Amino acid sequence: MKFSKFIVFAACIVILYPCLAFALSSPNIPLDSPIYSYLEKLSGFGLITSDVKGIRPFSRAEAARLVKEAESRAAVTTPSALATELLDRLRELLPRELAYYGRDEAAPAFDYDPLKTARLRYVYLEGTPRSYFRAVHDPGNDGVFGIGSGLRPATPYPNPVQQRGSEGTPLFENNDGVVYRAGSNLDLRGSGEVYFGSVASAAVEPMLLWSEQSDEATLRLNRAYAKLGGKGLELEVGRDENWLGPGYRGAITLTNNARNFDIIKLSSPEPVQSKYLWDLKYSLIFSRFEKTVTEGQERRPYLFAGKLLMKPLDHLEFGINLGRQVGGPGVNNSFGTTVRGMVGGTSDDNSNTLAGFDMRLRFPSLRNTELYGELSGEDSAAFWPIVESYVAGFYMPRLSESGNDDLRFEYFRGHRILYTNGTFKEGYLYHNMPIGHSQGGATQDFFLRYSHWFSVRNNLAFEAFHTRRGDYGRMTVDAEGRFDAAGVMQAIERKNALRASWTFPFAKDWSALLLYGQEWIHNFELRAGDTQMNRLLRAELSYRY
Repeated sequence: MKFSKFIVFAACIVILYPCLAFALSSPNIPLDSPIYSYLEKLSGFGLITSDVKGIRPFSRAEAARLVKEAESRAAVTTPSALATELLDRLRELLPRELAYYGRDEAAPAFDYDPLKTARLRYVYLEGTPRSYFRAVHDPGNDGVFGIGSGLRPATPYPNPVQQRGSEGTPLFENNDGVVYRAGSNLDLRGSGEVYFGSVASAAVEPMLLWSEQSDEATLRLNRAYAKLGGKGLELEVGRDENWLGPGYRGAITLTNNARNFDIIKLSSPEPVQSKYLWDLKYSLIFSRFEKTVTEGQERRPYLFAGKLLMKPLDHLEFGINLGRQVGGPGVNNSFGTTVRGMVGGTSDDNSNTLAGFDMRLRFPSLRNTELYGELSGEDSAAFWPIVESYVAGFYMPRLSESGNDDLRFEYFRGHRILYTNGTFKEGYLYHNMPIGHSQGGATQDFFLRYSHWFSVRNNLAFEAFHTRRGDYGRMTVDAEGRFDAAGVMQAIERKNALRASWTFPFAKDWSALLLYGQEWIHNFELRAGDTQMNRLLRAELSYRY
């Protein structure tokens, strides 16, 4: 179905279901906004239990719903000083949505905010980004969770799979695909919003990027979209960021690590009450990758990503996710081939699918500590995803009784063939960066974060990383990283990194951030004996973020 026809079809669905759609339409909250951490802290204090984290971004109306839930609980308890500050700050950042949520008819027929948010960022980088380009041996003969075998055919050595892509900017992942070069960089962005009663809304965010290395300034449209509907049914058309998964540092199917897609999205910004599947949220995203020519083969597949989240209990969230490349130039686009690819992978289909499930569980008796995990597979045996990759972690929102300290740990393991595909040679990359986890495939990553809240706008955080590549699928390669039987064996690349950041108030509507990071890489790009040290300094002023 062509995108223009789909837009008309989706708009008809929204219009035909006003009881679901015509709530309070509102733009989305940027994924790097502190609003997410504010809401997360409130859930740590037990003031929010209906939150769903596996689909982001949140709409501003959804954030307002959560704030109102926290306010109602705070009214019958004695909230901590930090919880009270969090609620006050959220009221400052969500005035329109809090004013009209639940009384949508009072929203003005037309309104706008020409400068909703703004940010000036300076980045100084000393170092070199890692290339993910490497040959990987895929032995096949998989089991499930490393147990058993034979779910895929065994393949003899060598059977090289080609990993591709780049990390973009060292020490700065999940930034809408913005790549900062060595030396000084400036990033200026601002957003404006328009509202059409309670029915529709729109947002636009251009960004201006300047690099000392190129001495050029470029203008990019980072986000620009229109939304119709809200609550249980919403249509969004335009360019926007998306994140599917409960992870903090990364998710497997879709994150904002790469550039934002031009999308058509049907979703429920707020949980929907259902008779058989408990409370649920969903997101259906349609887009298309950019044109690539790899090894003489032109590709430009369509992308379909979807997620269904169910919440059977206040403290349990369960999700099913799917990401799929399909069709485009250079592959068989016949109806029969497309149908075979939809119902199950074949050796001659025209698709590449990544699918799995995730879960988040909160323990009120342990100060609302959360455990979460995601499993996704590049293949399946019956209904079960195999060729698995994992994200798993825990979050302790109240490491101390006061709630001023929190701790997070997260682990990622990307399978040897994660983000690769024989039909679509570039794999799950958009402008040479993974659209899922920033560390790419055939990787292990350990992440630890501690933060202390002096106040709601004054936060000090320390982060540590350990990343390994080359543990899985080592091969003999030539100087360019391609398989060569007479080449040298790949070394195991080890990266250790530290990052410290301080966020503090600069003025009433302005906040400042200072961040310094440093990393040490041994066997850089899997070359034995090569070392690399990268440093990054980041300073920024943010307006009403």
